[in-house]
Amino acid sequence: MGVGQKIAAENAGWTFGANVPDTFVDHIRLSVPLYDSGHDLICQLTDFFVKNDSIIYEIGTSTGELIRKMAEHNARKTGARFIGLDVEPAMVAAAEKHCAEVPAITILNADARHLEMEKADMIVSYYTMQFVPPRYRQELFDKIYQNLNWGGALVMFEKVRSPDARFQDMISQLYNDFKTRNGFSAEEIVEKSRSLKGILEPFSTQGNLDLMARAGFKDVVSIQKYLCFEGFLAIK
Repeated sequence: MGVGQKIAAENAGWTFGANVPDTFVDHIRLSVPLYDSGHDLICQLTDFFVKNDSIIYEIGTSTGELIRKMAEHNARKTGARFIGLDVEPAMVAAAEKHCAEVPAITILNADARHLEMEKADMIVSYYTMQFVPPRYRQELFDKIYQNLNWGGALVMFEKVRSPDARFQDMISQLYNDFKTRNGFSAEEIVEKSRSLKGILEPFSTQGNLDLMARAGFKDVVSIQKYLCFEGFLAIK
């Protein structure tokens, strides 16, 4: 079945492999409100945290769009290193190709839960945590907190669930309207939803705040919100 941009996915079988990297950026721009604005906001936030000797991780780097923007935004900070992590080999290959001209970037085929990370000044997760199985999510938040330098930042954007059923119904319908305006057919919207069953597991805003609080973060603020899409900044 098709979910748009020539991407095929089976019921409860969404994958970031196969041919998905070929059209992923086009697909996600049409699927996620303020997608590019979120990238721009994160790049601006790096001004507060990235120094000449900084290490910056992106968890779930996909095709490397964001990590390249961050590295180019900080090109004058010659010692800064940007490390992109992804568990999907096809995405790693796409990111390596996209970032080949930027020596400050390293792309690793690695799971952040198992990687021995260096101390970082910034860790970015752009619509990635929602795909981490809930049973592992707190473990990953704990590791992120432990591997940040004091004063370092976690920047996380997530799809979020609403606090009650009425709001969830309203926002789901508005989000479907958004996708319809961007050219997705009703069938593509339904098939995408079916493909993500059991794979995309968003938490509510409060659920994400609780994960960060249990990890140790005390200073957390929402930096962008549109319907069911929200960005957070947490400082250690």
